[in-house]
Amino acid sequence: MVQDRSDYRVGSLEREGLDPDPLAQFRRWFDEAKAFVGEGGLRLVEPEAMALASVDGSGQPHVRMVLLREIRPEGLVFFTNYESDKGVQLLAQPRAALCFHWDRMERQVRVEGSVSPLTPEESDAYFLARPRKSRIASASSPQSRVVEDRRALQRIFEEWEARFEDGAEVPRPDHWGGFIVAPTLFEFWQGRRHRLHDRFRYSQAESGGTDWRIERLAP
Repeated sequence: MVQDRSDYRVGSLEREGLDPDPLAQFRRWFDEAKAFVGEGGLRLVEPEAMALASVDGSGQPHVRMVLLREIRPEGLVFFTNYESDKGVQLLAQPRAALCFHWDRMERQVRVEGSVSPLTPEESDAYFLARPRKSRIASASSPQSRVVEDRRALQRIFEEWEARFEDGAEVPRPDHWGGFIVAPTLFEFWQGRRHRLHDRFRYSQAESGGTDWRIERLAP
């Protein structure tokens, strides 16, 4: 049995300090995570990393880490292969849950909402802004498929790289693009001493629209 424990002492979260708009509150925490410098000058590693949970046709949940790429008024954006396990699951059952964990800040944010693909034009714009070899890797990878070994994966990459010699443009394949998660729930968690953590949940009010209900939850 694991017995190692640490107490949480970095900060607190009070109702009067919360923005009435959960997306604005998330932006504030996300900006603080990107700017955070802890003891010894240590920063957070990829504060944009988030766990993404989806569900397959049998009801089995799946979770993996992806990167947040944009915060919009409509929601949170990430990119992936539409033919990957997560892509297939989200297109078939377009709801997801996200979780950000910023350990050095003793903070966590959970998000739930509906999911929809970005337009091809939006996906094109992001894809073309990526490093060239990243574009080739995304276009060539048979994501979530079984491959024989690392050499086979490297061979596929090199074959695709050869197609675009002499700086030829690498176009976005149809099977790769963005999703946006339109939130219906946010939960902000701040670690506190003695496990009496601060937790606040934003849920859409019955009136819908931009109205949100804010409730403190027991840790």
